[in-house]
Amino acid sequence: MSKIIEDAKVIAKAKYQKELNELKPFELHDVLSYAFLSLIADDWKASREKHTSNRCAYYFSAEFLVGRAIYNNLASKEILNEVNNELKELGINLGDLEEIEDAALGNGGLGRLAACFLDSAATLNKPLMGYGIRYKYGLFKQEISDGFQVEQVDDWTRYGDPWSVRQETQAVRVDFKGMSVRAVPYDMPIVGFRTNNVGTLRLWQSESLEPFDFEIFNEQKYDKSVAMKNRAEDISRVLYPNDDTNEGKKLRLKQQYFFSSASLQDIIRNFKKYHGTDFSKFADFVTIQLNDTHPVISIPELIRLLTENEELDFDTALEIAQNVFNYTNHTVMQEALEKWDLKIIRDTIPQVVNIIKKIDKKLKKRLSKLGVSKSNAEKMYIIQEKTVHMAYLAVSCAKYVNGVAEIHTEILKDSVLKSWYEIFPEKFQNKTNGITQRRWLYLCNPELSALITELLGTDEWIKNLDMLRELERFADDKTVISRFAEIKQLKKKQLAEYINAKDGISVNPNTVFDIQIKRLHEYKRQLLNILAILELYFEIKEGTLTDFEPTTFIFGAKSAPGYARAKGIIKLINEVSKLIEKDKQVSKYIKVVFVKDYNVSYAEKLVAAAEVSEQISTAGTEASGTGNMKLMLNGSVTIGTFDGANIEIVREAGEENNYIFGATVENINDIKEHYNSRDYYENDKRIKRVLDSLVNGTLKDGRTKIFKELYTSLLDGASWHEPDHYFLLLDFDDYVKTKIKLNNDYKDKMDFYRKCWLNMCNAGKFSSDRTIKEYCEEIWHI
Repeated sequence: MSKIIEDAKVIAKAKYQKELNELKPFELHDVLSYAFLSLIADDWKASREKHTSNRCAYYFSAEFLVGRAIYNNLASKEILNEVNNELKELGINLGDLEEIEDAALGNGGLGRLAACFLDSAATLNKPLMGYGIRYKYGLFKQEISDGFQVEQVDDWTRYGDPWSVRQETQAVRVDFKGMSVRAVPYDMPIVGFRTNNVGTLRLWQSESLEPFDFEIFNEQKYDKSVAMKNRAEDISRVLYPNDDTNEGKKLRLKQQYFFSSASLQDIIRNFKKYHGTDFSKFADFVTIQLNDTHPVISIPELIRLLTENEELDFDTALEIAQNVFNYTNHTVMQEALEKWDLKIIRDTIPQVVNIIKKIDKKLKKRLSKLGVSKSNAEKMYIIQEKTVHMAYLAVSCAKYVNGVAEIHTEILKDSVLKSWYEIFPEKFQNKTNGITQRRWLYLCNPELSALITELLGTDEWIKNLDMLRELERFADDKTVISRFAEIKQLKKKQLAEYINAKDGISVNPNTVFDIQIKRLHEYKRQLLNILAILELYFEIKEGTLTDFEPTTFIFGAKSAPGYARAKGIIKLINEVSKLIEKDKQVSKYIKVVFVKDYNVSYAEKLVAAAEVSEQISTAGTEASGTGNMKLMLNGSVTIGTFDGANIEIVREAGEENNYIFGATVENINDIKEHYNSRDYYENDKRIKRVLDSLVNGTLKDGRTKIFKELYTSLLDGASWHEPDHYFLLLDFDDYVKTKIKLNNDYKDKMDFYRKCWLNMCNAGKFSSDRTIKEYCEEIWHI
């Protein structure tokens, strides 16, 4: 019997007074997790000591979407099958742990990317440590009621959290105007594959300095006695609190400052432990990556800590900051580039206001010295009209700035950060995103992994994904492609069973599985997808579209709680689903499924089963995307625009093996000044009928008028948006035609699966191992 099972038996008796086969799933998860931690304890301690005593990179991110850890960690130590078999002998099903909650400490690609990076760094033996927030309730659990998203509290730690180790003695104090809190670190191990290296993700939990006010409690003012405790805990209570009021904005700023300050205090403490107080060497041992603008407040905070606590002068501290920080941009949309009202900063964290002003003053002098005209320089100032532009603060102080796909980086250079690039071109790099093949193929698709290993004669691809390209030679081998198709069919059957169990929806695995899974946002154009499906419905119903290969269109997405139009799109998807379901003629050919509470664990099953990957964002809006990579790696063709990493996917796998449609960035730039969506509405009867369906009673929105708003947003504009801001109607015709072409191509299954196979074979570039190597060599220098 393995050591982990022996240890688990002991822990089960000590903690629960039960044998292993008597444990409930959450208890089994608990004891197996603690037994695993015991297994890696020495390696984890040694790795952390080695990392923090030498040059180390630190990854600051508001999100870490790590998902469920138990299966991934067992797989990383290559004992998953062994543990599964030993538990079977005891009458225990390891699959019961499927009901354990994901650690939902992220909203989408940003957090999942951060988790993949930590996985790759651990596997490659690179010293990278993550810092973030230990949200008590994570994002939210999504329920669907009458087609609408309903948010419920995601109490992911209600059965405990064995993977997070509380480090009480390493807590630090973080000060805000009118209050101070304790930042208590919880460490999660990031287990490398086929190595003894174990990385660390340190997440901070906000707690009150005192549990409650005993004197006020004795006065029987019970609520008041715990008021400060609740205020402190609010800081790490929820991921992305609603910020449509000033109080909400202050709470979000507190979150960002909280984990930034705590992390910097921790890094400085470790530096002094190993290297003393000679801060001229600080940048030799410390490099920090700011993942988007959320942690950019770290820049003035580091300067404050060095000047106030370590007695450095401002210029020296600024120079250190400029050699320590690097900034990853994740968006080209101005509305998503964070800006903070100076008054909110002053009312929340006044201690950094003067430092930000000094940085801005230094920037102005530098721009003037470089001969930048006043009119151009004013557009680059960090503080403009009493507003702090966090992206400009980041770019002005970062040693390196990177985009996350080739086209995204070029857009940054050409428009979003053009002035900065023209003056500081040496700062800018591209680092195309990646995914870890350990979770997104080896773990989630063992059947395909086994075939790959058999054909290559080795499983070294698990650490070197470029080896998949060698499998191109089997593209015309009918036996291999047939086996590949059989595996895909098995994964479709497994997904259908899972959807039925989780959502109570019956899905036919003998249909095409066309999947769009990503955060719900207008630029990602789930609305275009469902409008195109509605058009297919009309064409099948009227008899103009015949011989359509039966297709199940699967959506998975969460909308931000305050994003009304995004929530309206979820309702629309579900209403179209109902419309088709009750139509005996069309329902033979089309089914629409919206899976609720889409998360990492659901994604693992969806990507393995998908045949068609929907990547249809407006060209020039998606920074990169990583869902496109996961689906490609598991053998899907992409139907998509020339946006984000789609361009690189098509270049690697061949445009002939994918389905590209729609306007390019150049096309959009040429027409956007005079674009009139109503012209398309008036001149294309298909567009007119699908849009009219939103307002003529064909589809019911529960009297919320949200479908009317969607209709208006496309034709007249809504809030600050121009009409059809994301050019759905511009791309509609080409998209529908491309959908139909793909469907026709599917009739020749061997040829279609040949395309799927070639996509998988050419996914090597999109391993996060490659991305991390590039960061290490070209940005972090570790």
